[in-house]
Amino acid sequence: MPLSARANARPVPLDQALAHAARLLESDPAAALERAETILRQAPGLPPADLIAGQALRRLGRPQAALARLAALARRQPPLPAMLWEMAQAADDAGDSAQAIAALDALTRQQPGIASGWFLLATHLRRTGRAEAAWRADLSGVHASSRDRMLLDSAMAMNAGDLDAAQATLADRTDPPAIRLSGEIFWRRGDMNRALEQVERAVALAPGFDLARDFLIRLLIQNNRLTEALDHAEILIQSPLRHPGYALIKASVLVRLGDQDGARAIYEGLLAADPAQPQIWQNLGHALKTLGHQPQAVHAYRQAVGQQPTMGEAWWSLANLKTVRLDVADIATMHAALATLAPDAATRQEDIFHLHFSLGKALEDAGEDAAAFAQYDAGNRLRRTLIHHDAAEFSAEVAAARDCFSAPFIASMGTGGCPAPDPIFIVGLPRAGSTLVEQILSSHSAVEGTMELPDMMMIAGRLQSRVDEGEFADFAAMAASLTPADRLRLGEEYMDRTRIHRQTDAPHFIDKMPNNWQHVGLIHLILPNARIIDARRHPMACCFSGWKQHFARGQTFSYDLADIGAYYRDYVAAMAAFDAAMPGRVHRVLYERMVADTPGEVARLLAALGLPFQDACLAFWANRRAVRTASSEQVRQPIFTDGLDHWQRFAPWLGPLERALGPALADWDK
Repeated sequence: MPLSARANARPVPLDQALAHAARLLESDPAAALERAETILRQAPGLPPADLIAGQALRRLGRPQAALARLAALARRQPPLPAMLWEMAQAADDAGDSAQAIAALDALTRQQPGIASGWFLLATHLRRTGRAEAAWRADLSGVHASSRDRMLLDSAMAMNAGDLDAAQATLADRTDPPAIRLSGEIFWRRGDMNRALEQVERAVALAPGFDLARDFLIRLLIQNNRLTEALDHAEILIQSPLRHPGYALIKASVLVRLGDQDGARAIYEGLLAADPAQPQIWQNLGHALKTLGHQPQAVHAYRQAVGQQPTMGEAWWSLANLKTVRLDVADIATMHAALATLAPDAATRQEDIFHLHFSLGKALEDAGEDAAAFAQYDAGNRLRRTLIHHDAAEFSAEVAAARDCFSAPFIASMGTGGCPAPDPIFIVGLPRAGSTLVEQILSSHSAVEGTMELPDMMMIAGRLQSRVDEGEFADFAAMAASLTPADRLRLGEEYMDRTRIHRQTDAPHFIDKMPNNWQHVGLIHLILPNARIIDARRHPMACCFSGWKQHFARGQTFSYDLADIGAYYRDYVAAMAAFDAAMPGRVHRVLYERMVADTPGEVARLLAALGLPFQDACLAFWANRRAVRTASSEQVRQPIFTDGLDHWQRFAPWLGPLERALGPALADWDK
C-alpha cells in the first residue's frame, strides 16, 4: 500500500517508508518516531511501525513509554527476538528488572546464541537477588560468545603472535569476553597494568565469568596482590559449576600466603573424593614437607609416582627431601620412565630434567659419583636450554649498581627512607646456609620468619624498567633522582606489601630472598634501619650444591657451572664494594664458622642485630615453623659437619666452576 505524508505528495511504498524510518533511529530518533506515527495513522497497528516507534521512544530517553508501546505490541502478536531485545533494553533503561527478566528469558529461549542477552539477563537477576541464576546466565553468555567469529579471529591472531591484529579485531568491543581477551593480549605484551585493568573490568561486568576470574587471580598472584587473589578465589569456588580446579586455585593462593594447613585441607578433601590424582598427591606432599610432616610427605610423593611413574617433579620432590634415599628399585623405575618419555622428549622436557636431577641424587647417595654427575649434567644442560640467563649482561648490571653505591654517593643522598626497623634481610646465594640462619633467628621471640619474599625485587625491577625505557640514562642517574619523599614512599610500599606475611606481633620479620644481595644499596636508601645479613659459604661447596639443585622458579644462573661461578664472583665483588662504602652495615655469617662454633656465631649474630641472646636460638631444630626451601628437613635437625667438603668427591668434574670463580675462590671469606 502506498503511503502519503501530505496532500499532493508522491505516494511512498510502505516498505520504503518503514526502511527510511528505521534508518533515522540512530541519527534522529525524533524524526524516526514522527515517521512511524505517520505510518501508523494510515496503517493502524502495523507491527513494524510500532516496533520502530518503541525503539525511537527508548532512544529519546522515554523508556517507560517505549516499554508500554512494545508491551502492547507483544500482546497482539507473538514477540520476535528483535521486539524482545528492545523490550529488555527499554526495561533496563527504566530500571524495571521484572520486565527485563521476562523479556530476556523469552529471548534467550528463542535464541540462546545471543551472548548480550545472557549478560543483560545476569545483571537483572543479580539485582533481584537471584545470584546463582545470574551466575549461570553469565556462564551461558560466555558459552554463546565461544561461537563469536570476531572473538575467534582475535584469539587465533593472538596465539599466532600477531598481537596488533588481535587487538585491532577487538576495537570498540565492550562485552565481557572481548574485554577479557583484550586483557590477555596486554598481558602477552608485558603490560601488566593494562591487563589487570581489562580483566578486572570483565569480571565487574560479568561476575559469573569464571574463566575471567580465574585469569584475574593468576594475574594478581603474579603481582603479589595475594589478599585480593584470595578474595577472588573464595568467590570462584562458589561457582555453580563446582569445578575441582577452582579449589586448587584457592590452595595455590593459600600456599603463597603461607597457609600450608589451609592448602593441605583442600588437597586432602579432593583426594578423599578421588584418590587417583597424582598431581594433587604431589601438591599435598609439598604442603606436608613445608609443615615438617616428613613421613606423610614421603607417602604423598610415593602415591604420586606410584600412580604416574613418569611424573618427574614428584620424583625430584622425593629426592629433594635430602633425608630420603632412593633405592635400587627407584633408580630402575626412573630409568624406565626416561625410556618411556623418550619418544615425546620435545613435549615432556620438564619431566625429563626432573628425572635426571632425581637420578643424580639417588646415584650420589649410592656413591656412584661419575654416574651421578652425568645425570646432574644432563638435567642441567636440558634445563639451561629452557631459560634465559646472560652472564655477561648480568655482570654489567651488577657492576653498574656496585659503582653507583659508593661512599660519596651514599653520603650525598643524605637521610631518607622509611625508618621502620622491622625487616631483617638474609641475602647471598641459595644453598649457602641462609635457611639455617633464618631458622636460628626465627626461634627468637622478637623475630618472625616468613619466606623468600619477592617484594624488594619487584620494586627494584620497576625502578630498573625506568632506565630500560629510556627515562634515565643509566642506573646511577635513576638512583640519584630518588628524593627523600620517593625513598619514604618506596620503603613504606615494601612494608605494606609484606604485611600480609606477618602472622605474629614480633617486632622483626625476615625476608630470606637470597637474590636481594643485588639490591643492598637500594635497601639502605629506602629502609635505612633494616638489618642485612650476608649468609655465605665456600664457593666450591655453595656453587656445586646449587648446580645440582633444581629450583622451582628463578635462579636461572644455577644450571651451568660457569654461569654459577660467574654469579658467585659478581656477588662477592658487589658485597665487598658495599662493605667498603658502608663498613659494618652488613653482618656476614660464614656457614663453615657457624658449623664450627654455633654458640659463638649465634651470639655474634644476635648482637649484630641488637637482640638479646635466647637459648631457643641454639635449639633451632625444635622450631616447627613452616619452611619452604630445599633445606627444609636439614634445619629440623642439629647442625652436622659431614657436608662441608662433600663437593671434593666431584672435584675432577668441577674445572669450569673453579675457572669461573677466579679471584672469588681466594677472597670469598674476606
